[in-house]
Amino acid sequence: MTDNNTPAAVPLADTIDRLIQRITLGIGWSFVLLVLVIILQVTLRKGFSQGLIALEELQWHLYAIGVMFGLAYAQTTDAHIRVDLFHGRFRTRSKRLIEILGILFLLLPFIGVIFLHSLDFLYDSWRINESSSAPSGLPWRWLIKGVIPVSFALLALAVLSRLYREIILLMRGE
Repeated sequence: MTDNNTPAAVPLADTIDRLIQRITLGIGWSFVLLVLVIILQVTLRKGFSQGLIALEELQWHLYAIGVMFGLAYAQTTDAHIRVDLFHGRFRTRSKRLIEILGILFLLLPFIGVIFLHSLDFLYDSWRINESSSAPSGLPWRWLIKGVIPVSFALLALAVLSRLYREIILLMRGE
């Protein structure tokens, strides 16, 4: 990404970013569903004194889905939080080098650890067919736990796309 927030053209990275954005914007509709579930739950609870535990849990799950996949979207649009106190004063080449080093030594190892541990977490949940501990809660807790490795795999793809973009732009001298 260039300093004026318009991405410099790197065709492979651009294609990957567009694919990730399409996927994550589609998943972003989970927030609309979340609002509808919240309205329904509040109406049932306040209007009819009949709130449902399943709707309460569904709210948590929909929020988790939106946030987890939103990480990849934020990475592709460079909308994530950055410490601009020093970043704004660096030359473009220094910014690119810091970005590359940060991705290689901080972000990718973090994503790798979360992804690998989430597989065991998911497998154990699937193996015992984990469900909510509440009697009328949601079944198939492994399904929501499956969001973790899938969303982190998508985040890893977004980060690798960013890494590729930064390396290409550094080599071009842009």
